[in-house]
Amino acid sequence: MKTALFACVHNAGRSQMAAAIFNKLADPRKASAISAGTRPATRVHPEVVDAMRELGVDLRNVVPKKLTDELAGKADILITMGCGEECPVVPGVARDDWPLEDPKGQPIERVHVIRLEMERRVRRLLAERGWLLVTE
Repeated sequence: MKTALFACVHNAGRSQMAAAIFNKLADPRKASAISAGTRPATRVHPEVVDAMRELGVDLRNVVPKKLTDELAGKADILITMGCGEECPVVPGVARDDWPLEDPKGQPIERVHVIRLEMERRVRRLLAERGWLLVTE
C-alpha cells in the first residue's frame, strides 16, 4: 500500500481537494492519500467544501492538520502546492510541486476550474503509478 501526501500552507483548500479526489479515484488496495499544511487553518475553506460536496465528498468536519517530518516520512510521494521552502524535503520520498491557484475566497466558478485541473493532475499521477481504480 502506497501513500501520497498532499501539502499546502493551510491544508484548507488545494491539499484537501487533491487528497479527496485521489482517494475517490485510487484503487484502495494500492494507494491512499493524506493531506497536511505547514500552517494549518482551523477549518477547510467553505468554497472548497461546497465544490467537493458537488462530487459527493463531504469535507465539512475535516480538520486541517500540521505537516510534520514524521508525517512526511510515511509518504511514498509528496506533492506540494504553494508551501515553497516551508515544505520538508524527505530523503527517499519522491516529490513534485503542483503550482495551482489557491481557491480561498474565490467564486465557485473559479474553484470549479481549480478542481478540474486538480482532478486532471491526480488522474495522471494515478495512471502513471498504476494506482487508478479500474471499474468495469
